[in-house]
Amino acid sequence: MIKGSIVAIATPMHEDGSLDLVALSSLLQWHVEKGTDGIVAVGTTGESPTLSVEEDCTVISHVVQEINGRVPVIAGTGANSTTEAIELTKAAKKAGADACLLVTPYYNKPNQRGLVAHYTKIAESVDIPQILYNVPSRTACDMLPDTIQILSEVPNIVGVKEATGDIGRGKEVMQLCGDDFAVYSGDDATSLELILAGAVGTISVTANVAPDQVHEMCRLAMAGENEAAGKINDKIACLHELLFLEANPMPVKWALKEMGLIGPGIRLPMVELDAMYHEQLQQALHASGAIQD
Repeated sequence: MIKGSIVAIATPMHEDGSLDLVALSSLLQWHVEKGTDGIVAVGTTGESPTLSVEEDCTVISHVVQEINGRVPVIAGTGANSTTEAIELTKAAKKAGADACLLVTPYYNKPNQRGLVAHYTKIAESVDIPQILYNVPSRTACDMLPDTIQILSEVPNIVGVKEATGDIGRGKEVMQLCGDDFAVYSGDDATSLELILAGAVGTISVTANVAPDQVHEMCRLAMAGENEAAGKINDKIACLHELLFLEANPMPVKWALKEMGLIGPGIRLPMVELDAMYHEQLQQALHASGAIQD
């Protein structure tokens, strides 16, 4: 079971929007040095909706090779087409990923029976551990706890990234699915509370810019050191909020650029963070310790 602080890593790009694999290598090394417990390659924070299938496979392979077994690599292979999700998941397995993260189909809004059929088909088609990903605020598709319970009985569906921000929902999933099924927070603002309730970690946007602090917060929370974990979380709470000033990953890519970790590239239709937010986010990066004064 993969545990702890798992970064939903941004995909570095050149100013023209092309992939910057050199910057990606440096970013991965930095995360390992800072204690990040796992990497999600080309999740939605990694701009998977605007990367081609070929680019998805390139990034996943590059991450697997650069990490070289030092921490687990989870490949984002979700799609609103079951056939495409199977293709991506097969490619991730071939590349050597440790697991796959599959967002619910977006826009086409399948019902709960459709979600069961979709995920079961992928799991039966590719023998690799698979993590469900529920983020209805972005997909217009909400995977209900009873549906997650049904899918948890599929042998290689091993967990869920629960990004509703609803702690009661997360607790219900844990109660229904049992200890052998991993629940991860997908909402930075409530991740500490969900971990204290029994989640095994967070798949985090904030960890892009504060990896050491998110790692330590998770470690302390899972060890039951609530007060110490809370102190760290209080310090980075401003990032949990301000990294969503505009649609993810616009703020986090701007923050990483300000930290000197990546270049300015982002894929249309996403654009650079609006200038009206720059000072506010810059102050949060300093206040949280993400940028050292």
